[in-house]
Amino acid sequence: MTDSPAHLAVEFEDLPRLRDLLDAGHDVEDEQGCHNGWTLLRHAIDIEWDGHVQTGEPLRADITAYLLARGADPLRIIEGKSILSEAEDSGHWLAADIMKAWIARGERK
Repeated sequence: MTDSPAHLAVEFEDLPRLRDLLDAGHDVEDEQGCHNGWTLLRHAIDIEWDGHVQTGEPLRADITAYLLARGADPLRIIEGKSILSEAEDSGHWLAADIMKAWIARGERK
């Protein structure tokens, strides 16, 4: 399977391109990536964590935060686990904390 343009933007951490694609109507829940069934948010978790582990650079969650702002669902189940659970299990504590705050904010409304 070929990655969608939005998954490629996530893969290369190209936030301006991702913004342009979402503004043009691309689905924030797109599952057309190299990992069958992964949404953009699930892909972002993997990219951010892998980048941190491989480079030793500080952990980042800018793609995660942006996708949440655009309506991505952290409670969506993929391969039997929520994206939030996947972030927690992988060690991506920053994304997990952001997603928990996003969920709590929605519950207060």
